[in-house]
Amino acid sequence: MKKKIYFAGSIRSGRDDQALYSRLISYLSKHGQVLTEHVGDGRVTGEGEEGLSDEEIFERDLSWIRQADVVVAEVSTPSTGVGYEVATAEALNKPILCLYKEQENRKLSAMIDGNSRLRVARYAKFEEAVKHIDEFFKSVE
Repeated sequence: MKKKIYFAGSIRSGRDDQALYSRLISYLSKHGQVLTEHVGDGRVTGEGEEGLSDEEIFERDLSWIRQADVVVAEVSTPSTGVGYEVATAEALNKPILCLYKEQENRKLSAMIDGNSRLRVARYAKFEEAVKHIDEFFKSVE
């Protein structure tokens, strides 16, 4: 059965990984419906989405998290919003995969890395991230 997938990635905390998010979202769509495709959209800047108030974004995203069967978060760029989304999904008992791209001079947040209820997957190359995604989806079938 195809899953509803909530993909979380940094928007206002930095868009350096936007192209990566786009590739991950494209790959995730093989496993189901990605509710948050806009996270990978190059037109979405660090200023956020146009045409929606912060309250509208908050309500929409909470609704999507509730609807989602799983959450996949790319947590390499520290983001308060992504952390909030992960914590909300955890409170709702959603299966969560946190992808972390290893980087020099940066460590993953202890609040993510130290949480045994999250599946944290480290990678250096996109192909490794894809392997982690496939393993995650096999585990939640």
